Amino acid sequence: MKTLYLKTIGSTQKHLKELIKAKKIETPFAVIADAQTDGIGSRENSWNSLEGNLFLSFAIELENLPKDLKLESASIYFAYILKTVLNDFNSETWLKWPNDFYVKDKKIGGMITNIVDSVLICGVGLNLVTQPKGFEKLDVEVTREDLVKKYFKKIEKNVSWKQVFSKYELEFYKNKNFFTHNKSLRIPLEDVNLQSDGSIVRNGERIYGLR
Repeated sequence: MKTLYLKTIGSTQKHLKELIKAKKIETPFAVIADAQTDGIGSRENSWNSLEGNLFLSFAIELENLPKDLKLESASIYFAYILKTVLNDFNSETWLKWPNDFYVKDKKIGGMITNIVDSVLICGVGLNLVTQPKGFEKLDVEVTREDLVKKYFKKIEKNVSWKQVFSKYELEFYKNKNFFTHNKSLRIPLEDVNLQSDGSIVRNGERIYGLR
């Protein structure tokens, strides 16, 4: 994957969107910054931090995604693959539905996805060396370069959604003491049932991550 490295950027995701819309790049393509000042987090919250953490966005053509991947669950798919890479470095990181990286009961990062034309953009923020108040950082030492290199190699394998989901499903019980949000509602994850397409069902209502 071709990668553009930047010292500082407002948002790697916004910058990548602009490059795609202006047709200045060919996918797959990634943007990585040392620091980010106007990042986008879940539910339009900001995700900014100090230099040294991971600020990454990458773009892949929709036609090159696994054929059995439902786009609404793309954040689960790519986030879980990154989680397995972190586990390979002996981290105890787990994935809270649908897109948040946790160590024990503290958030260390997250992923969001967007579609621009025929391209899926994934944005990742991960606290590698420092964290804001109320958050945590990664529980092992790993360089950004080593992490990204191994992550991109796993993405290139284009494993099926079924393979990823079968492993994620076994770990879903870790969500039971946590909450997620659907619009303005706060939903306890102990009350939901995980579906094979990555959605959850609560009181008969099917909910997708949509992030």
